[in-house]
Amino acid sequence: MKQLIQIVTLLLITAVILSVWDGFYILQEGKQAVITQFGAPVGEPKTRAGLKFKMPFIQRVRFFEKRILIWDGDPNQIATNDKTFIFMDNTARWRITDALRFLQAVGTEMRAQTLLDDIINGAVRDLVNQNDLIEIIRSSDWDKEYSFARSREEEMTRAPEKGRDKISEMVLQQASKDTQKYGIELIDVMFKRVNYIKSVREKVYSRMISERKRIAAEKRSLGEGRKAEILGKVERELKEITSKAKRTATEIRGQADAEATKLYGESYSRYADFYFFQKSLESYRNIIGANTSLILSPKSELLQYLESTEER
Repeated sequence: MKQLIQIVTLLLITAVILSVWDGFYILQEGKQAVITQFGAPVGEPKTRAGLKFKMPFIQRVRFFEKRILIWDGDPNQIATNDKTFIFMDNTARWRITDALRFLQAVGTEMRAQTLLDDIINGAVRDLVNQNDLIEIIRSSDWDKEYSFARSREEEMTRAPEKGRDKISEMVLQQASKDTQKYGIELIDVMFKRVNYIKSVREKVYSRMISERKRIAAEKRSLGEGRKAEILGKVERELKEITSKAKRTATEIRGQADAEATKLYGESYSRYADFYFFQKSLESYRNIIGANTSLILSPKSELLQYLESTEER
């Protein structure tokens, strides 16, 4: 009898320990929980962190994130209203606001990501199809006066009617209508990247290259014109300076020659014999060299100073 009591007591203690072990659970900060009994939800979701109690062995705890989660979609090829095909890469932030509804309608966060793929991509496709390319790539506050890209096409220089920011808000509003019934709140939807498909991208690059070449040609033409203008101005100023310098040099040279002529005239008029003698010596120097022989007439004026020298 005593042994039976010990066994029963041990079983009771074990049952209590297991009940306490399975009956209490800790709800961490950033998590929320739903209690299920035989697979069916019981009561309201638990959202406050702390030590919680449930019926042991009968009830189970399903934990869900309470924090903001990230949805990152795959790039999709979409046609705009003006028949331009682009790749759209989108991202969004979401969170579980009703864990009970989320458990009943979705089940897991992995399945929620797949569900958001369909909802958000569908909303993005609808809005992109309804708007032109300019509305997708330009921000809502874009102003062509501050744009560095100057295109000759009016379509590429006009300001958007809605803009990328407004369209992303419209996507959020449309997608949120579908996510609310799943206990999901969409916080925002953003266009992470917008790009042309390869064939369109090549055409755009070609047009950009042509536009850059045209602008470069205009710049070179303006530069050549400015260069010719500067060179013409320099050449004109150089000619003016040279002409003025030559005129000044001629005037100075003329004044010097006049002064020299005056001095020569005064000197020669005062010493005429010396002048003729000096000129004769210069003639001798120019005519008679080291190996020169002259045959002169005795009456030659060139010999008068030589004869007079010999007489002396």
